[in-house]
Amino acid sequence: MARIALVTGASRGIGRAIALRLARDGFRIWANYSGSQEAAESLCAEIIAAGGSAKPLQFNVADGEQTTRVLEAIIEEEEGPEVVVSNAGITRDGLMAMMSAKEWQAVIDTNLGGFFHVTKACLRPMLRKRNGRVIAISSVSGEAGNAGQVNYSASKAGLIGACKALAKEIASRKITVNVVAPGFVETDMVKDLPKEELAKQVPLGRFGTVQEIAAAVAFLAGPEASYITGQVLGVNGGMYM
Repeated sequence: MARIALVTGASRGIGRAIALRLARDGFRIWANYSGSQEAAESLCAEIIAAGGSAKPLQFNVADGEQTTRVLEAIIEEEEGPEVVVSNAGITRDGLMAMMSAKEWQAVIDTNLGGFFHVTKACLRPMLRKRNGRVIAISSVSGEAGNAGQVNYSASKAGLIGACKALAKEIASRKITVNVVAPGFVETDMVKDLPKEELAKQVPLGRFGTVQEIAAAVAFLAGPEASYITGQVLGVNGGMYM
C-alpha cells in the first residue's frame, strides 16, 4: 500500500503544490485545511482523477485539542503518515510598535504551535515503525528577519530551531527532520506586493514558483534524502546564503 503524506494548509498555494507533487510521487495524501473546504475537496478530486488517493482533513492546527482528536482518530483507522509536511501558516504583518498581542499570538500559535500539535500527534507511529520524514516550511524571514514581520519571522525562526532539536531527538529511530525555507514565491500571500521592486532584492531576479518549493519537499521526502537531517534548504533565489 502507498505511503501516506500529511500536508497541512494544503488547500492552496505552496501546500496545494506539495500535495499534488507528493501524490504524483505515489503518496496517499491527507490534505489538511481549516476553512477552505471547497478548495480542499477540489484538490483531492484532482488527485483522485489523476489516479491517486487523497482525503481532506479539517482542523485548525493552532487548536491543539482539535488537531490531536482528528489525527488520532484517523491514525487509529489507517496507521500514521510516513511524511508530515508542516506548511500551514498565516501572517499578521505590521510594525512591532503597533502590533497587538492578539496579532503576535495568532501567528505564533498557527505557524509554530501548529508544527508542535501536528508533529506530536503523528510522531508515535513513526517512532514505532522506525521510519518517517518531518518537513517544515519556514521562510527566508525566519533566517534573515524582515521588517514589519516580527511575529512571522519569530515563528519561522522557531520552526528552524525546533526542527534541529527534534532531528537530534529522533535520528536514532531513522526519522529525518528538515526545513524548506522559501523566499518570495508566487502565491496569493504576495499578490498585493510590488513584485517588480521586490524581485530586485533577489539575485536570480524573480519570484519562485510553488512547484519549485514542492520539488524541494519531494526530494526531502524521497529515498535519496535518507542521510539528510537537521538541515535548512533555502529555496530563495539567493536572497539569503
